[in-house]
Amino acid sequence: MGYGLAFALKKVSVWKHSAHMFRSVLFLSVALLTLASAPLSAGPNVVFILADDLGYGDIESFGSEFCNIDTPHFDQLCADGIKFTDAHVTDSVCIPSRVSIMTGRYALRFNSQNSGGPWAFLGPQFSPDRLTLGDLMKRAGYATGYVGKWHLGTEMTTRNGEVQNAETVDFTRPLKLGPNDYGFDETFILPGSLDMPPYAFIKNGMWKGSVTAEKGWSAFNRLGPAAEDFVDHEVLGEFCREADRFISEQAKEDEPFFLFVGLTAPHTPTSPEPEFLGKSRIGIYGDFVMNADACIGRIRESLRSHGLDDDTLIMVTSDHGPGHYSGRKHEATAFQAEEMHEDGHHANGPWRGYKFSALEGGQRVPFAAVWPGVIAPGRVSDALISTVDLMATLAELTGEAPADNEGPDSISFLGLLEDPEFEGVRESLVARGSRAHSYREGEWKLIVGPGSGSNGLFASRPDSNTAWKNALESYGGKPGGLEDLKVAEFVQLYHLAVDPEESNDLSSREPERLKAMMEALEKVFEAGRSRPGTALPNDAEPELFRAVPKFVW
Repeated sequence: MGYGLAFALKKVSVWKHSAHMFRSVLFLSVALLTLASAPLSAGPNVVFILADDLGYGDIESFGSEFCNIDTPHFDQLCADGIKFTDAHVTDSVCIPSRVSIMTGRYALRFNSQNSGGPWAFLGPQFSPDRLTLGDLMKRAGYATGYVGKWHLGTEMTTRNGEVQNAETVDFTRPLKLGPNDYGFDETFILPGSLDMPPYAFIKNGMWKGSVTAEKGWSAFNRLGPAAEDFVDHEVLGEFCREADRFISEQAKEDEPFFLFVGLTAPHTPTSPEPEFLGKSRIGIYGDFVMNADACIGRIRESLRSHGLDDDTLIMVTSDHGPGHYSGRKHEATAFQAEEMHEDGHHANGPWRGYKFSALEGGQRVPFAAVWPGVIAPGRVSDALISTVDLMATLAELTGEAPADNEGPDSISFLGLLEDPEFEGVRESLVARGSRAHSYREGEWKLIVGPGSGSNGLFASRPDSNTAWKNALESYGGKPGGLEDLKVAEFVQLYHLAVDPEESNDLSSREPERLKAMMEALEKVFEAGRSRPGTALPNDAEPELFRAVPKFVW
């Protein structure tokens, strides 16, 4: 289906770069000449699939010799469209990564919010007044759907008006606040990860089934409320069926649709559908990755069967890098991912570090997009993009430009999808590990802290506390204040073009670059935004050095 004059006019109104504008005018000319035969449309359907803890090395097209799992469906995406080799998340942990994706705003700018109990009983992570992807696409005339892991918080109805938790929630009553309040017409969600109670689906704000059981799964064995008929290895199949149902219903309508699918794999518990058990060469982790990969194929087949594949932009990526605690065992076990190296599989690919870290293995993700007739098959882009850029990209696609204070850290990569000659717009990027910020400028990367930027049992090596102790010893004493930390002993600087493993710290050899990048990062914090526009307030002022251990002072 052609996009017609209406779509062409919308696109021209929002493209800002001269080369891009030339292409827009050319597109408009062609649209005018062919208007008589081209049906009008507001734009393509959009399907965004977000895997959970899927590593760069888990996909054959990205991991190459580091991957020993067959991923035919993700690989087919790359063959049919474009793969991005320098795609990043904003946070190497689930919730803040998803906040950034949904709002186009760095999660570091939000206040920490949790008006609920542990795990998926957490409260809403931001106000429904803030523009979301769902709001944006509804504004553009799209029907909107959300299927899968939510993990952005809900407000549940409690029996006694107290804070929501396993003891207080009334599972017979609807949510007070959920994804339907964030711009999505149709929703079918799991509140959090598959290893976090409550274990029950919520459809359009209503709990599904009788939530009267107590269950817990492998990995962390977190016991909690569950629907009587809820089974962990049936979840991916249920999400695929709901995605197909949504697509089937939208195929009957004239308006375009936006569907966000949040998979729960390969995040623990490692619970593949029975037909995938034993399917991979490396054990149950590989089985689960193959199951997630098959979900991509099922959704594409749903689009094909309803005659929608030629008019749909599909994008697939991950919320961050893999957890090193996932592997051959069901139980979460520190660094068991490295046991798979014996089988030739590195979930983090060629990069160093894992989930929670400020290293590339925690922040660089596989990303592919297919858009028949627009994206030429088999393209590869090494342009820097981020999942926070989804909002600006969809805004440019639909012509529904956000207000100045909406999506302030989102930068469109639509030009990269449409034009093989387009070089991209994003020049820098802020991201976080659980204990340190990272900052990209071109091929240079600053990590504001020593070590991996993560700490605790599931930290990447070296853990932050150990690294801080070593840094103090190298510094020769205790610093007098934060300004004293802006030196080579306490930060790291890497040139990724020649050192993708982040093994050669150049902070002591590049003092001027180090200083300039530190100042640039502080300006991004202070401005409340990173795309051009008027300075905005942050809800909470980001700290340049995150979670400095008390023993440093």
